[in-house]
Amino acid sequence: MKRWIEYNPNPIPGNRVGDCAIRACCKATGRTWDIVFWDLCDIAFEMADGCNSSNAVWGEYLKRNGYRRCEPDFPMDVYKFCCNFLHDTYVLGLDRHVVTVVDGYFYDTWDSSGKSVIYFWERG
Repeated sequence: MKRWIEYNPNPIPGNRVGDCAIRACCKATGRTWDIVFWDLCDIAFEMADGCNSSNAVWGEYLKRNGYRRCEPDFPMDVYKFCCNFLHDTYVLGLDRHVVTVVDGYFYDTWDSSGKSVIYFWERG
């Protein structure tokens, strides 16, 4: 069963790389790309860190929006995560990538189903 749903809130058509944390946070919070971008910039400024590339920055953003960080109980890829977490919203930290899962489906600009889940954020 396919678990990937193509999703790209970037306001410029065709822009689909380099902003995965922004896209994932958009889906997780229901906010627009522009709002999430500026919120991440504010946090990055506070932390003196990178806006989209820093796990600490987008992690802090999710924390401020009611999410808590967790680690999987056993190794799994994005597809298996979706099959095991069929309800609620999660943001997955992968190797150099971030993706959001909602009710067992992941939203991304490309099919990242085979990437390993390192950690995830869930609503607290």
